[in-house]
Amino acid sequence: MEDFVHKLRHYAKSGTPAERRIAKYFAEHLNDLPFETAASVADRLDLSPMTVGRFLRALGYQGLDSVKVQIRETSSISATQLQASMTELQTDASDGKTLAMLVSEQIQALHHIYHLTGQPQWNDAIAAINVAREVFVASHAGLSGFAAHFCQRLTQARDGVCALDGTGSRFAELFARLNGNDALLVIIDSQRFGKARLLARTARRYGYKVLVITAQSTNWMPDQTNLILPLPACRPDEGDCLPPLMALLDCLSEAVVTAAGQEATARKRRMAEFAAMLGESAHR
Repeated sequence: MEDFVHKLRHYAKSGTPAERRIAKYFAEHLNDLPFETAASVADRLDLSPMTVGRFLRALGYQGLDSVKVQIRETSSISATQLQASMTELQTDASDGKTLAMLVSEQIQALHHIYHLTGQPQWNDAIAAINVAREVFVASHAGLSGFAAHFCQRLTQARDGVCALDGTGSRFAELFARLNGNDALLVIIDSQRFGKARLLARTARRYGYKVLVITAQSTNWMPDQTNLILPLPACRPDEGDCLPPLMALLDCLSEAVVTAAGQEATARKRRMAEFAAMLGESAHR
């Protein structure tokens, strides 16, 4: 794909007027090409389909379908594609287009999470998950699916991981033990999770170490938690910060698995082998 982009740059500078227009359009709309035809491109540029076809043959392609095949076979996004997409996104967001504004917000949230991965509390959270005797992940019942998936990912790195969502008095399981020494409680906070602070304070008194994943706008007290991983502030009509929460849980679980190193590699291999024996998927 980089070769295709390089050729476009060449023709955008030194081609005929028609070639420069086509090259510029292709370069700025790479993500749209799978949905285009030579006729649709020609119509957009007020050119003939034959002119577009000749340009593609000059690039070394039989037609736009050949370009589409190469795009499908190329999984990575070039810097040129990314820059073109971001420019288009910023323009659409400035024009008040709803989906563009939403995607822009989510990109900003991902930027926040990536910045967080370079902070001391991120490494502290990874270490806490890896060294704890047991790890419990507590959430509101409405987020239990996210908690369960997070726990499933953590099992690639370690044993003793359990998701709790409060149904059937399951939070009480934390306090059936004499103490929570050397254990970790991860709380996925949300506006609906009214028991979160009480649960955290009680767990601290029982000796658990507490890690809270919560929105930036939420003020947790020092006596309620040991570590906080802040999510971007939620939109007024969105109480659970779902897109950034999913991204953070995915990045955190991957970081834990990576930190486990060869042990995680061996665990994943054993899980895959046993799953194959049972005729199941190892990544359910």
